[in-house]
Amino acid sequence: MFRDRLDAAERIAQRLSHLKGQDPLILAIPRGAVPMGRLIADALEGDLDVVLVRKIGAPGNPEFAVGAVSEDGSVALKETAQHFREEAVTRETQKQKALLEERRQRYTPVRAPIDPKGRIVVVVDDGSATGATMEAALSTLHSRKPQKLIAAMGAAPPDTVERLESLADEVVCLEVDRDFRAVGQFFAEFGQVEEEEVIELLGSEHG
Repeated sequence: MFRDRLDAAERIAQRLSHLKGQDPLILAIPRGAVPMGRLIADALEGDLDVVLVRKIGAPGNPEFAVGAVSEDGSVALKETAQHFREEAVTRETQKQKALLEERRQRYTPVRAPIDPKGRIVVVVDDGSATGATMEAALSTLHSRKPQKLIAAMGAAPPDTVERLESLADEVVCLEVDRDFRAVGQFFAEFGQVEEEEVIELLGSEHG
């Protein structure tokens, strides 16, 4: 059990302390992981940015994910997408792309996304139930040629961790629990992170 997200972030930073001095790039999954990413980036003397991915919901059932899209435009569709009309899936994909563009403009309006090529990249989330968002982030980053790709999170079920291990060079998960019901069960305090805090954290200097 963690006190809060920053408690989990401190423990992740300790596990990754060997990266200090190697200029790692910390990519947080908004919004909950951004305060964690800021702490980890500061502790490891690295850079902080966000990795923007959105699940593509099934037409008429947005909670049922049929794929994911990243801000660089890459789309990963599951086999289940074939059960829906192609035009409807494409429309939903374009909608999510537009949301990602809007979010990037809001989060880092004065600079482009930091290029992960040749960098040690740590993708951070507070927790991962199904792993869908983290999977999409890792898949997107693979094509950007990082030196090393690490997935780091507070909590996840064993099957999710196992799946992520096939996509990342290393997975750091502090709590691997078969009785996983929701990410919030592992945090004494698990409040919502607001957009304003994300924007402020991304604009602050580390050090």
